[in-house]
Amino acid sequence: MSDLIELSYALDTFYFLICGVLVMWMAAGFAMLEAGLVRAKNTAEILTKNIALFAIACTLYLLVGYHIMYASPDGGILPSIGGLLGSENGVDAVLAGGDDAPYYAMRADYFFQVVFVATAMSIVSGAVAERMKLWAFLAFAVVMTGLIYPVSGYWTWGGGWLSAAGFSDYAGSGIVHMAGAAAALAGVLVLGPRKGKYGRDGSVYAIPGANLPLATLGTFILWMGWFGFNGGSELKISDVASANNVAQVLVNTNAAAAGGVIAALIVAKLWFRKADLTMTLNGALAGLVAITAEPLAPTAPGAALIGAVGGAIVIAAIVALDKLKIDDPVGAISVHGVVGIWGLLAVPLSNGGASIGAQLLGIVGIFAWVFLTSLGVWSLLKALIGIRVSEEEEYAGVDLAECGMEAYPEFSVAKQ
Repeated sequence: MSDLIELSYALDTFYFLICGVLVMWMAAGFAMLEAGLVRAKNTAEILTKNIALFAIACTLYLLVGYHIMYASPDGGILPSIGGLLGSENGVDAVLAGGDDAPYYAMRADYFFQVVFVATAMSIVSGAVAERMKLWAFLAFAVVMTGLIYPVSGYWTWGGGWLSAAGFSDYAGSGIVHMAGAAAALAGVLVLGPRKGKYGRDGSVYAIPGANLPLATLGTFILWMGWFGFNGGSELKISDVASANNVAQVLVNTNAAAAGGVIAALIVAKLWFRKADLTMTLNGALAGLVAITAEPLAPTAPGAALIGAVGGAIVIAAIVALDKLKIDDPVGAISVHGVVGIWGLLAVPLSNGGASIGAQLLGIVGIFAWVFLTSLGVWSLLKALIGIRVSEEEEYAGVDLAECGMEAYPEFSVAKQ
């Protein structure tokens, strides 16, 4: 019997770690997507942001964030402040069996959770692209990954007051994606739009990205990584029920992404009379975000429908934000925020244990906390060190101003 328990523990730990690796691969997806959707003169800086934010997220979550999120009192609002991970599970505790026995290594849990933190912060980087100072962004990343995200994570996955109220978010449509979008929205409002994006008469001018093949590659990488994002959130795979659940989650995740693509393609054709690639890419991501709140309970056709609604919503949201002069170069606020809300509201459609009231409470609680604290941090950074590059630096490109190099030096106008 002990051999079987040890084998189950090893298998679940290994599965958890591999899913974490897949989610870590999403960092590459975000980097490629954002690098493709910004102009060539801003590519090196956006890539620097993405690798630096991942390192900061891993470090701050290791030092304080994981403890805040998972070592705070059940049902509470105020978290416990502490550091590092604690001791690993002992052999005796594992072999004891029963519901309270750990079924994967604590370090595997940390590794899986930390890549979610980095995902939330990656959402911010695209929304504030092309005009934010690099070091102001990295300073915000310290607070976001070390405090803001872990606190709302404690309220939900960590057993805090939203969890006690019945809020349901299987893999993070709200806890990860909407939270990242709320922080991004606060930053964009303090930062302001890019020069030349909006006319005085209310007109909106498109600013095309430099590399759509790269953006498409990034979308496929994210689609692949999402199987770890949602599949790993089942937390184990070593018994028949869990293995069946994982299979259902992956099928539903894929179906929702496909539904989002098809819906976005059709809506873009009807709305813009063109098969807009960037809208189609965002449709795939919207489908993935939408199903993340509940990828297990729906049937596969139901998941495709949830994703399709997300793919349609994201186009309307992107257009609406532009009308409000909220400049988001990659559509992150629409994809992760607006569609994240839809995903949370869709949970009771298939999960009888969830309620609209609890979902609304979670939406308001998470959004208010992340948005208001982020707004305060962005405003403080603006007052202390400034968060926006100069107009001249923005015109020349933040690659040279912030990184001293160009991603595509052979195409530089100055060298022609």
